[in-house]
Amino acid sequence: MPNQIRNISSRDTISFPYIFEQNVGVPLKSANGLVRVNIYRPNIEEGALVPVIVTYGPYGKDIQYKDFHPKSFAEVNPEHHSDHSAWETPDPGFWTRNGYAVVRADERGLGQSPGVLDTMSRGTSDAFFDVVEWAAEQPWSSGKVGLLGISYYAGSQWRVAARNPKGLCAIIPWEGMSDYYRDRCRQGGILSNGFIKFWWNRQVITNQYGRPGKSARNWGPDTIEGDLTEEELLANRNDQTEDNVANRFRDEPYYASKEYHMGDIQVPLLSVANWGGICLHLRGNVQGYLWAGSEFKYLRFITGRHDLPFYYHEEVEIQRSFLDAFLKGEDREGWSVKGKVPPVSVLLRKGDVGFNNAEAEKVYERREETEWPISRTQYTKFFLDSDGSLSTSEKLVKRSSKLSYKALGTIEQPELLKFETKPFEAETEVTGHVVAHLNVSMTPYSGSESIPTDIDLFLTLRYIGSHGKEIFYTGTAGDPVPLTKGWQRVSLRKVDSSHYKSKPWLPHRNYTSADVEPVIIGEIYAVDVEIWPTNVVVEKGGKIVLEVASGDTQGAGIFLHNDPVDRSKEKFDGLNHIHFGPHFSNYLTLPIIP
Repeated sequence: MPNQIRNISSRDTISFPYIFEQNVGVPLKSANGLVRVNIYRPNIEEGALVPVIVTYGPYGKDIQYKDFHPKSFAEVNPEHHSDHSAWETPDPGFWTRNGYAVVRADERGLGQSPGVLDTMSRGTSDAFFDVVEWAAEQPWSSGKVGLLGISYYAGSQWRVAARNPKGLCAIIPWEGMSDYYRDRCRQGGILSNGFIKFWWNRQVITNQYGRPGKSARNWGPDTIEGDLTEEELLANRNDQTEDNVANRFRDEPYYASKEYHMGDIQVPLLSVANWGGICLHLRGNVQGYLWAGSEFKYLRFITGRHDLPFYYHEEVEIQRSFLDAFLKGEDREGWSVKGKVPPVSVLLRKGDVGFNNAEAEKVYERREETEWPISRTQYTKFFLDSDGSLSTSEKLVKRSSKLSYKALGTIEQPELLKFETKPFEAETEVTGHVVAHLNVSMTPYSGSESIPTDIDLFLTLRYIGSHGKEIFYTGTAGDPVPLTKGWQRVSLRKVDSSHYKSKPWLPHRNYTSADVEPVIIGEIYAVDVEIWPTNVVVEKGGKIVLEVASGDTQGAGIFLHNDPVDRSKEKFDGLNHIHFGPHFSNYLTLPIIP
């Protein structure tokens, strides 16, 4: 680093109801340098050992929640307001009162941790590994470490847990993607640039190690070693907004370096998935639960915004109960007894309670299950017809036909087709994985010299209540969202049916450079589109709608796929078609729960 590293840390045993140690240096075994952490410890008798909760992430261990997101902080359960509350992390005030130490680390290259800023990289995961082992070895530590946090602080847990660091005893990835490529960066092979740009520019580079003026902006203290120049800052970071445009396939070093085997995760696991997180985290929490190798693993579904449920009293008590069982040996519920706690807890979205209303969502009932997907699921095909209907009976069609829409519509003016069921004759539950099978092709516009070479499919599942209006649910940012969404680039349609993860209800794609297949004008391609898991209890008289679009539609929010390079006019502009006829069966497979 341009500036000489200073070994400065402070300890306060008077000002707070816990011992506060700031800027403690954790030497890295995996690389030169250190990571700086804050430690919050119960103020108990000298020599007493306590379990440790570790968080490691980019948002600044010293940036107060009330400054990072004032509106959100004002709505957080007051039980979790303290002098050191921070965005998406466990509150030290609460957890120290309950007998835990909290170690909050600034990720390498961010906050007070020197080094190259390279979010979600193998190198920063190595540093996280070192922090976990360091926390287990401290003289005040019982040697047992747990991981707990939302979003980024959840996504990073999967990777470090797969490395099995010494002392790690349990993880709770709360709404956190587990697959960097498929969940976050290139959904269906399509670049998800909108959120990454927003996230990077607002929440990451603003906290880069050495960035001037942080204190003046109430964005945490200035860097201990002083400021870096703009040239030095640029040289000390790998820009995720640029890297994800430049790298397209999982076998390229950029993505390959971030891969790991989920089966290597052996520690007890509580994966918490939000039904409304249809554009970022939902898939990863389900996949992480499915493929983790842990003997004790649990999947819990919730609803609500991504920032608030983590702090609800009832949810915190579940977190505490789980960690107590594996970090303290105090198992009040039976988490550590095989079969005592049902492994899957489903929240059932029934009725129209509005959105972004935590109190109203309390009417949703919870049901425990013994497996995921639910074994009694009846995967039911709803066939698409050229008249816009969705039906469990496929119509006999003797002549071929097609429905067309323009490619490259905008979210303000999307080009799309809709297929709608008849009103359901009885209450019907849909819970699980969804797949759409479509026969698609493309043609250039008449008179155009531009020849399209690919198709991007954007699918949305919507629910129309018996009153005839669409029912919206709470999205990640409190925005109204539909049931769920799915995406697929047709040149990356190749399914690896021999892969152990490939199921009829979840086609598996490798997304490597060798998987690219041509998309040629005049050819019709059968494509299975993975749609993210969902739940709804369709009331009598309600309807399901499948929307096939040329781009992002309502419910995408900031999670846009509109990069001008990835979705260039030269490559995509033209007419897209869905084909019907004796050789072309199109259907939506819904997981019906009897």
